[in-house]
Amino acid sequence: MSSEAKGGRSAQLKHTGLRHGWTTGACATAATTAAYTALLTGEFPDPVTITLPKGQTPSFALAAEELAGGSAMAGVVKDAGDDPDVTHGALIRATVRLLPAGAGVVFKAGPGVGTVTRPGLPLPVGEPAVNPVPRQLMRDHVAQVAERYGAGGDVEITVSVDHGEEIARSTWNPRLGILGGLSILGTTGIVVPYSCSAWIDSIRRGVDVARAAGRTHVAGCTGSTSEKTVVAMYGLPEDALLDMGDFAGAVLKYVRRHPVDRLTICGGFAKLSKLAAGHLDLHSARSRVDKGFLAGLARRGGADEALAAEVAQANTGLAALQLCAAAGVPLGDLVAVTARDEALSVLRGAPVAVDVICIDRAGTVVGRSAVR
Repeated sequence: MSSEAKGGRSAQLKHTGLRHGWTTGACATAATTAAYTALLTGEFPDPVTITLPKGQTPSFALAAEELAGGSAMAGVVKDAGDDPDVTHGALIRATVRLLPAGAGVVFKAGPGVGTVTRPGLPLPVGEPAVNPVPRQLMRDHVAQVAERYGAGGDVEITVSVDHGEEIARSTWNPRLGILGGLSILGTTGIVVPYSCSAWIDSIRRGVDVARAAGRTHVAGCTGSTSEKTVVAMYGLPEDALLDMGDFAGAVLKYVRRHPVDRLTICGGFAKLSKLAAGHLDLHSARSRVDKGFLAGLARRGGADEALAAEVAQANTGLAALQLCAAAGVPLGDLVAVTARDEALSVLRGAPVAVDVICIDRAGTVVGRSAVR
């Protein structure tokens, strides 16, 4: 198969003609790398190059730098590409100062970066809203710089975003209990632009490519973590993977007209709870996790009224899942089964067997349906 005919995530992005961008996590990593290098050498690398989780090595120009008083600060302007991201153009800063040997890497929230104030998020209450993958990316680059210059790698990293508190009002952060600013996000370091019409067209092309290659089992995935999950579980080749993103309806409606023997849908628990509730567009701006619906599912799974009330009032879908898991109620499986049945209803009897896999942010399977 020629490179033009290949399917999968990268081919879909190429087909849209849209320009990708960089996450706040990638920008914060670049700023951290430049600041720590300057702290050790007296010189800021500009541009600064980092290595992303999938091996890409983008370079970032510095928009701000300051070396004084035992700390170094570097800033990078976020370029979200063609994605309508509210953080496009924001200045992401990292200030690095040395800590005593053995202290490790400590993260602080500077101006414009939020702090977690409620449970149910992938970070403990009181922590700066710098998500786990960006934290690890920054730790990895601190370790690389430390090794290069013979340093210990024990540093405090304060991440800040100019006007971040104001920008955060346009996000779900305040409602989720992330107060004071934005979250530093990203699992791949790359912002994939979602023009609805272009991305839906790319989904259709992905189905066409899979069928032309003779694939009988394809997977609609909400992102790179869910892609890894289905590859590990089923060994599917790249051209059997559909980067569904938030467009579950686009996958189901096109597969209804152009059937394959089996469709696996894999994604985060919260997103797939929206599908289970009947939403075909899973974007946070157009549908939201219905905790009352989850409470109803929990009751079906054996939850008493006290637990159901807690689920209905939970801060996030993840918090609802954790409450049920602690009580032995299989909420993840219930969401997966209900999402599968919703998918089958959209397929309207097309000869396609469906199964659904729910995962958490780390890629751990938290819910699964049988194939039907």
